[in-house]
Amino acid sequence: MKEFLKKELYSFRAVAAILARWLLLAVPTGLVCGAVGTAFHLAVEHVTEWRAEHIWLLWLLPVAGLAIVALYKVTGCEGMGTNNVIRAVHSGESVSPLLVPAIFFGTVLTHLCGGSAGREGAALQMGGSIGYNIAKLFRFSDHDRRTATACGMAAFFSALFGTPLSATLFGIMVEDVGLAFSVAFVPGFAAALIAYGVSLACGISPTHFELTAPALSIDSTLLVAVLGVACALVARAFCWLLHTMEHEMPRRLPNPWVRAVVGGAAVVALSYLMGVGRYNGAGMGVITAAVEQGQALPWDFICKILLTALTLSAGFKGGEVVPSFYIGATFGCAFGPLLGLPAGFSAAVGLVSVFCGAANTLIPSILLAYELFGGVGLELIALGCGVCYMLSGTHGLYSSQLFVTEKLLSEYTESWGKRLHH
Repeated sequence: MKEFLKKELYSFRAVAAILARWLLLAVPTGLVCGAVGTAFHLAVEHVTEWRAEHIWLLWLLPVAGLAIVALYKVTGCEGMGTNNVIRAVHSGESVSPLLVPAIFFGTVLTHLCGGSAGREGAALQMGGSIGYNIAKLFRFSDHDRRTATACGMAAFFSALFGTPLSATLFGIMVEDVGLAFSVAFVPGFAAALIAYGVSLACGISPTHFELTAPALSIDSTLLVAVLGVACALVARAFCWLLHTMEHEMPRRLPNPWVRAVVGGAAVVALSYLMGVGRYNGAGMGVITAAVEQGQALPWDFICKILLTALTLSAGFKGGEVVPSFYIGATFGCAFGPLLGLPAGFSAAVGLVSVFCGAANTLIPSILLAYELFGGVGLELIALGCGVCYMLSGTHGLYSSQLFVTEKLLSEYTESWGKRLHH
């Protein structure tokens, strides 16, 4: 009996020590990510409003591109991005703390002068860097630093969007498609809740849309499934053009200074051709109009795909997730009514489904739908996500993602087998 009690006591102490370690990680990560995330949100919001009032700022986009190139050279963060953060979770690759100010100010400059980009790429990079370096400061082991990187990603994403649960699942599932880094869930969720609390305390309202959904029926499920197929094609097109231009632009314009000026000038010219302001920045106003009012132009998604790919391939900073929201919402809003679905609801299905197909994150996307729309039409939106996920292929926004399982077959991928072998 004594031996049994000793073993149980030892086990209790070991578990308590582990939980204390995760708490030591989650609290500062959540607080720092919440504070920096709130400052970042306010900065992007402020410069977006300023640009709307002073359209002439768009003409300074090439100059902003030069400033971003200089900033990344000074901080030594050239070539660093979200893929580096994903690799940090995979292999423990270090993440420079200087990535935080580099991506912070780089993204703010991009939004100030009208580049077509989101915010979450910055969120994942800053959050991953903060989490990794907090773990490094506390002398955590290599594997714990990987956990800390995922926690930071979750916390920063939560602070920006006010969706702590989907942010946590995204942070632990985006690295390996078909596998969850589940050990990071408790510390990641704790950090996400703390960061969310900080953003709320600072007056940042969580992202939420008012939505009306059709009844769940055989007809509605069939129509949403067709919409999911169409969303998969859009997600494939977005990822293909994004990666093609990210490869071709540096090849044709190897000098980053020239690339920033030429790319910035091209974005300015296309903005005036397509409609100044409508496709610049993140475009949350257009997304809201599509979902809540059922209003979008039929070509909105095409214009956003082109301008986002051009902006990011030219070296401007931001992210691909909010543009994927925009692309999906405007496409769904235009295509859904052709099937007989309500425009606003189709926009919601498109928003989440295109994000799901482009980011290859099925469960986080379904949870995101719950947090964004309050559970309205969740079964139908989940169906759209599932169909889009299955048919969107084995490429996505992040080239460092590792596919563990096939999307259409119940077997492991060849790349995962090689990784296990080594």
